[in-house]
Amino acid sequence: MITFPCAKINLGLNIVAQRPDGYHELQTVFYPIGLTDALEIKLMSDEFPIDTPCDLKVYGDAVACDEQDNLVVKAYKLIARDFKLPRIHAHLYKRIPSQAGLGGGSSDAAYMIRLLDERCRLNMGNAEMERYAAKLGADCAFFVSADPAYATGIGEVLEPADGPDGNLNGYYIGVVKPDVAISTREAYAQITPRMPDHCCRDIVRQPIATWRDQLTNDFEGPIFGRHPLLADIKQQLYDMGALYAQMSGSGSAIFGIFDHPCTQLANTFQGMFTYTGKL
Repeated sequence: MITFPCAKINLGLNIVAQRPDGYHELQTVFYPIGLTDALEIKLMSDEFPIDTPCDLKVYGDAVACDEQDNLVVKAYKLIARDFKLPRIHAHLYKRIPSQAGLGGGSSDAAYMIRLLDERCRLNMGNAEMERYAAKLGADCAFFVSADPAYATGIGEVLEPADGPDGNLNGYYIGVVKPDVAISTREAYAQITPRMPDHCCRDIVRQPIATWRDQLTNDFEGPIFGRHPLLADIKQQLYDMGALYAQMSGSGSAIFGIFDHPCTQLANTFQGMFTYTGKL
């Protein structure tokens, strides 16, 4: 069985409080985009000479961890605590860049849970899968359904973000990921939590023309100060005609939303990862 874990962008991201356990409360809108990895699982024969019950092979873009430490394997082990699972081979082709704020690893984990549920007929349902996914990462639960969602808590409390047709139907997206690595831990250390003037859930329900003046990502200020290239990319996207541009998550991917296909993106940002698609 094969599936295609999608990336996400954050439409607004505000850090509103720090919890006693060290985590941060946030408000954000997760929005899925067409950039995907590919994840396939196959049953492993009893004779296959390996000790691990989940044999993962990763291809495409490099992932900076041992394959047995990958969230795909962690998802398998998490579900195996409560369900009898067969031994499997898993093949992951990575296209979503790492350390980008696009949720690639979280998506891979959630889609692994979805694959196991379907292949092994576990009959968990979305709510139960979301509970498992949330144990693997703050934004993992979103990818179980991968529908636009307003997220609170540490990112695991999800509500519908907008109306049934979505606010971005018919628009186009361009994503630029330079060779800049952002530590999420360090990014949070530079934030002073506060409530925003306007909730991102309410802003994204308004026409996109209003977003530039109201929709914010709290990480941009300190991170742009340390990596001015990211601010330059954001401005270039506006210069190219983006109606709205922002860094996703804690970076370092920058996205722009356009009312036309952004066909010149790859030529403008040569040497950087780029993605263009329709929302």
